[in-house]
Order: sequence, then structure tokens, then C-alpha cells
Amino acid sequence: MSNFNPFPMLIFILNACIFMSLVTVKATANETIEIGAIIDLNSRIGKEQKTAINIAVENYNHDRTNKKQLITVHFRHTRKDTIQDFFTAEELVEKKHVKMIVIGMQTWEETALIAGIGKRHQVPIISFVTASYTPELVQLKWPFLVQMTTSSLDQISCTSSIVSSYQWRKVIVIYEDDMYSDSSMLAVLTETLKGHGVEVEHQLILPQFSSLSDPREVVRREVVKLLQKQSRVFIVLRSSVSTANHLFKEAKEIGLMGRDSAWILADSLADLLDSVDTAFISSIQGALGIKNHYPEATKSFRHFKGQFQKIFRSEYPMEDHSEPGIHALKAYDSITAFAKAVNSLGTKSSNDSVLMKNRILSSNFTGLSGNISFVNGVLSHPPTFRIVNVDGNRYNGLGFWSSMFGFSKVLVAENGEIIGVNGSHIMKFSVVKWPGELKRVPKGWAMPTDSKPLIIGVPGRTSFEKFVKVETVAETNEMKYTGFCIDLFKEVLKILEKNYTLPYEFEPYNGSYPDLVQQVINGTYDAIVGDITILAERTKYVEFTQPFAESGLTMVVPVKFDRSNKAWMFLKPFTGNMWIATGAVLVYTMLVVWFMEHQSNPEFRGRWKDQLGTVMWFTFSSLFFAHRENIKSNYTKTVVVVWLFLVFVLTSSYTASLTSMLTLPRLEPSVKDIGWIKRTNATVGCDGDSFVKDYLKQVLELQNIKNISNQDDYPKELESGNIKAAFLEIPYQKVFLREHCNQYVVAGPNYRFGGLAFAFQKGSPLAHDVSEAILILTQDGTLNRLEEHWFALSKNCDNVDPTGETESLTLGSFWGLYLVSGATSTLCLLFYVYHLFRKSRQLTGAFRDNIVHPSTDQSFWTKTAGIIRYNKNDMPTVTLRRVTSARATGLGVDERADSRKWHLVSPSDAAQIFDGSSQHPQLAIELGNSWSD
Repeated sequence: MSNFNPFPMLIFILNACIFMSLVTVKATANETIEIGAIIDLNSRIGKEQKTAINIAVENYNHDRTNKKQLITVHFRHTRKDTIQDFFTAEELVEKKHVKMIVIGMQTWEETALIAGIGKRHQVPIISFVTASYTPELVQLKWPFLVQMTTSSLDQISCTSSIVSSYQWRKVIVIYEDDMYSDSSMLAVLTETLKGHGVEVEHQLILPQFSSLSDPREVVRREVVKLLQKQSRVFIVLRSSVSTANHLFKEAKEIGLMGRDSAWILADSLADLLDSVDTAFISSIQGALGIKNHYPEATKSFRHFKGQFQKIFRSEYPMEDHSEPGIHALKAYDSITAFAKAVNSLGTKSSNDSVLMKNRILSSNFTGLSGNISFVNGVLSHPPTFRIVNVDGNRYNGLGFWSSMFGFSKVLVAENGEIIGVNGSHIMKFSVVKWPGELKRVPKGWAMPTDSKPLIIGVPGRTSFEKFVKVETVAETNEMKYTGFCIDLFKEVLKILEKNYTLPYEFEPYNGSYPDLVQQVINGTYDAIVGDITILAERTKYVEFTQPFAESGLTMVVPVKFDRSNKAWMFLKPFTGNMWIATGAVLVYTMLVVWFMEHQSNPEFRGRWKDQLGTVMWFTFSSLFFAHRENIKSNYTKTVVVVWLFLVFVLTSSYTASLTSMLTLPRLEPSVKDIGWIKRTNATVGCDGDSFVKDYLKQVLELQNIKNISNQDDYPKELESGNIKAAFLEIPYQKVFLREHCNQYVVAGPNYRFGGLAFAFQKGSPLAHDVSEAILILTQDGTLNRLEEHWFALSKNCDNVDPTGETESLTLGSFWGLYLVSGATSTLCLLFYVYHLFRKSRQLTGAFRDNIVHPSTDQSFWTKTAGIIRYNKNDMPTVTLRRVTSARATGLGVDERADSRKWHLVSPSDAAQIFDGSSQHPQLAIELGNSWSD
């Protein structure tokens, strides 16, 4: 015992203490946080997600800025069995004590089940599947669910905008069965497309690939059904790669990937175009894809891409492509959001699941997939989609779409936001390779071929055969189709053949027009070529072309000769305004002639009554060129010459118009309006095979209606009195009246409709092309030439007015003559007044200088009044004198009057002043001569 050495024992105890201390310090410094990940480790998406999660965890654990906490991931493989996945999630929570679970399921059914576990255990669940409910409702039902995705409405809006841009009117939607998400997405897509005027013709529902024992046979059986549909625009809303692989192979074999077809792939497939094999790519040549866009030029993305490719190639050497996709980026961003929440909470608070969930939802950073921030549990920033076109072994980028700017070819960064340049709501990307290497935009329709031509129904039983006539050729027993509509359709084909051929076959239909339209609705006929009236009810079910003739309902009745009283017929040649204008010019001319002739022409002087009678007689007699009065003034002669020319034109026109009215019979309708038909319950006729009969009963409320099946029967029925009126559409009415000129007229109002047009199946792009061709034919005159050829006037109807009524002459035809006459009279009157005014000034000046020097302060109106008083005298001369006091008594003038004033006196008084004893006899003579000029 004395040899016992305690030193080694002390060293052992010291080493043990040091070791235990180091272990305790390390455990304290690197506390581990457990998370779980349930993903499909056998799928491409699952492989990308696992690789990205491992990279994110490794980057965090090696980051010196974290708060000495390590993250450990427990991966579990989803067996796509809801019950098994449920127990897997329970095991991760209860045994592994995970603080968060990342689930990579692709169906909402599995996501909702795992979200229920998160709610019960208060564990955040991060999902990459869009919920089929509103974000607010999801937060209420599953408060611990965090969706690393945006609303599916953006993708649906993008898809609808593409369809609308290319003016496709019918689509077929294909999706892999999922009772939760897909059906709701389809409903939203259907409503959105309807807002763009697009109809979902068919829904192809494919079962989940994992549930099929023979997927190829099931897919083939479903795809073959699409051959019976008209639309060739296919939207693959949701599908797995395995199902899509069979889908595209079968579609290509039966010809659905050929010319005039269009395929649109939603992000469930388009996001995987970087990873699928070449066989898959070759089966979807020409398809359009909608990929989630993410920035690839950033430093962080390039660093992650290098890490990803290195690890992915080493772990999955059998995969042909190693580029990361959007699924890998979102998985990486989800771990980053969790790691940032852990750092912000610290070691003690990291175990508080509520705080952890709230901190994750309050994230706001730029991740690899874009901006990461949440509102109501989903990403708040609207996504940007990249539109791609599959070509060759890869795809070409066409442009971008976002709900913020629409379509754009280029994206730029502005204030931290990615925006499009020259955004538009219409897709204008020109370089697109379509299926079948088609150079133009596909029609998106089952275009006719030589083996399956366009079946066109033609009315075989028509009332007016000039529009459509079907007859059998006796020698060959073949059907012969003629008429205006047939020739117009052949002209349309000549224009369409510049872009594509249109094989077709005519088939006569001997039923009514409404039944013929029904044959297009139910698919028996692809189109109708004939005189089909556009009605509001029909436009709901068929596609009409541009109308080639106006349409409306008119009432045609026999005419009768007008036996009414013709006592006032002499007033009819002129309208009321014409008579008023003629009377006004006549009176004005009369006054002007009188004013200019009154002073110098003795035939226009005398008492007022005599003057008025003379001038009225002169003016009215000039209407018949019977005036005899001499005219002195040259101004008056000018006025009368123009007036006589006006009279000559008016009398000639009046005589011709009155003669026409008296000699030609005036045709009046035997039935004035439809009110008489209703009051008398008279029988009317119409084409019983058209819509007209129903219109007369339901709208016009007529009861006695007789069916007329042929245009030649209308005159017989009207002449015999079996019907009082015939109701014809405007094109037929025009043809009928051209053949029966003065026997029938149109009475009553015109009931308008949409016009005559060709009809196609609803959504058919051929209707648009034919409409454009009809417009071209209208503009280049071809349509008019066809109308002149088929609807020419009868030889007995050339230049005949069906109404038999001569129109009254209006002021519009003669206002120029009235203007010339009135202007001439006015100018002559002004010149005449000016002449008088000038002579008046000369005379006044002579008296002022030689006799009396009167006051010069007289106004213009005083002088004018003097001229008028002078012009009203009955004698041709007038003498001015100064009344002196010596003569005042003899002349009866007040001697207190101003002796300097001159007074206008009669010639008899002038004789007393300017007699032989006058001091200025020569001046009196000169004045007399001057005023009598």
C-alpha cells in the first residue's frame, strides 16, 4: 500500500472532467433543430427538392453568422398513399420532434391532411401546392400552413390571355384527376375563358397515373374521343410527366399534334421542360408552355447552380439534365425562410412553434425564386411567367406575362421590381413554331380534308330560287346548285384558297329554315350556304358571317289607282316652301320696279290705288310675258330681264311637273298599314318554312296566315283576294317588285333584322375568314356585280317608279335662281338710290352757291327723307324757292317763318316765283331740266 501512487488517478479524473466539459460546451454551442421533409424521392421534382434542401441546410450550418444552432433534416419518401403519408407525418412530429415539415406532395388532398397534423401539433407546414380555397379560408382551417406558392388565378389569366390573343373560340381542357384542386381550377378557367368569349368544348379527365394498370390503353381510349370534337386547341391544365408522356404520344399518332392544332402547357409540365428526355420533347413540337420565371443572372443563383449541379450529378448519375428548376429554388427558399426565422428568434424562442410560424410568415427577402413575402399564408408578390415555344431539342423563350403589365418581350429591373417593357394585353410574339411546321396561326379547329370535307347544308326548298336553287340533273342524276348565294360562296372560296384549301360537299336539306339551322347546332352540318337570316336567338348557337344582304320584314300589297279629288292638284308641282319663296321674290321685284319707275315713268304715277294696280298688273302679267308697260330706267330693265328668266324656268318646270301628275296614274296601296289587317282580321301570306310565320304570330299578333311556298304563287293569291298582303323579307321584296313593277307596293313600317349570311358551327374560325372574304368582295364590287346578274330589273320595269307618283319640286332645286334674282334687284336698287343722292347733292349745292346759302348742318337722314319726298311727287319736275315776306301773304306762308329756309313747292307755285320778272330765270330753267332728267 505504501507503494500506491495517486498521481495517475488524478490525471485520469482531470482528463474525464475536461472531456465532459468540452462535450457540454459543444452541445450548448451547437443546439440542433430538427425538421422533416416528405417528398417523392423517385420523381424528378423530389430529387431536385432534396438536393436543394440539403444545400440550404449545409449553407446555413456552415454560416458563421447564425446563432450557433444547427439544422438537421429527416427525409421521408411519400408513397402517394394518403394514410401512409399521414402516419409518416405523425412519426416525424412525435418521435423526431421536428419543428417544421416541408411537404413536396403534388395534390391538395395530401397537403390538406398533413396541414391538419400541423394544426393539431402546432408545427409549421410548408407546402408547394396551391390550395383550392381562398387564402383567408385556408388560414382559418389550417393556421400553421405556409404556402410557398401564389394563387392559381394568375396562371389561369395568362392561359386565357394567350387563347384570346389568337382569337380561338373553343378549347379542350385536359387534366389529371384530382378531386380537390383540379376541378376547382377548371371551373375558374371555364369562367375566365367565357369572359373572353371562349367556350370549353370538352373536358378530358385522365385518372391518376399511379392508379392505372394499363395507362397507355386508358389514355388512348380517352384521346380518341377528341377526334369527334371540333376544337383543336388543347390546354393541359395539370398532369404528371408520366401521364403526359402517354398523352402526347397517342395524340401525335392520331394526328392531333398536326397542322391547325395548338397545345398550351401549364406550369405543372412547362416547369419540367429542362429535365424531361428528348423523346418527350419531340412529341410536343410546336407547343406553348407557361413557365414560372426566376432571375438567372444573379450571383446567388449562379453560386447555387454550381453547388446543385455538382451534388445532383454525383447522387443521380442516371439523370440526363442537372439544371435546377423552380421546384428546387422554392425548396431552397423555404429552408432559407425557416433559417432566418431561427436566427431572429434565438435559441430559447426557437422552440415556440407559434412564434416560429409567425416569423416565417413575416419573411421579406429576395430568394432564388423571387421575392419572398406572405399575405394570408401565401406569397404576396404576383408571379411572372415566361412564355416558351418547344422547338427542336429545347424550347425558345417568346416573352413574359404578368398580371401587372400583361405580355412583354423584355423585362427590366426598376426600383427593385421586375417590370415589362411595352406591356400589352395581346400576345404579339411573331416568331412561333406551330405544330406541323405551320407558318400561320393555327385555326384551332378541325379543318376539312379531302378525306373528311366540310359538310355544307343547302336549303332545298326555297320560295325565291334566285337566291338558292337545288335541282337534279336528269342525265347524271346529280344535284345541281345554283343561285346568288352559291355564286357568292364560290367567290369566297377563291379568296380563301390564297391561304388554305377548303374541301367541301353540298347536301340539300328539304326541311324548314329553323330546322336547317338546328342541323348545324347538333353537328350534322358544318355550315349552311344559303339565305339564312341573322336572328338574336340563332347567334347563341351558331356563328354567322358578315351579312351579304340587308334583312327586314315588309308588307307588300296590290296597288290601286288614286280616284281622290284633284281640285287642288295645281298646287302639287311646288312644295309649300317653293310657293312661299316664289311669292316673296315676286313681291320684292314688284316693289323695286315701282320705286325705280315711279319718278320718271308716267305709267307708274297717279293716285296710290292706280300706282299699286299698275305695278301688280305689270309683275303678274310678266309671269305670262304679257306686260305692255314701257320701262324708262336701265336699272329697271336689268331687274326685269333677270326676273323674266326666273319666270321662264319656273313656268317650264311647273308645266312639266303638273302635266306628269295629271297624265300619269297615281298608284296607292290597297292596304295602308298593318292596323287595318288586325282590325279586319284579313288573311296574309308568307313563307311558312322561314321564321316569318312565327314572327307574325308572336310579335305582330296576326292570326290568319297562309303559307306560300313559291314566289310565283304570291301574285295569284293577291289578285284572287285570298290574301290581302304578303310579308316578305327585304331581299325577296326587292326581287318581287322588280318583276312586278306597278302592280304592288310596300306599305307600313319595315321590321329590321340582322341581314342574310352564311352560318357555321359555334366558334368556327371559318366564319371569321369567310366574313373577311365577303368584305373584300363588297369593296371590290364583286358583290354588286352578282346582284346585278341575279336580280336585274324586268324589261317591262326599266325606268319605272313603282309608286307611280311624281314628286313635287323643292326649293333646293331653284334657290340659286332666287338668289340671283334677289341680288340683282338689290344691286340695281342701290345703284339707283346712289344716283338720286348724287343729283340731290348737285342741286342743293347750286342753290347754296347762287341763291340762298342755306344751312349746311342737315343730317344724312334729313337728306334721305328729302330724296324720298321728291321721288313720291307725281310730276317730273320740282322747283325750290325762298318764301319772302313780300310773297308770304299771297302764298299763305307765315311771314314769321325763317326767310332763309327753302321749301318744296308744287310746279304751279314755282311758276309764280320763276316768272318773267324773276331775277334768276335761267336758274329756274336749269333746275327744272336737272330734276326732270
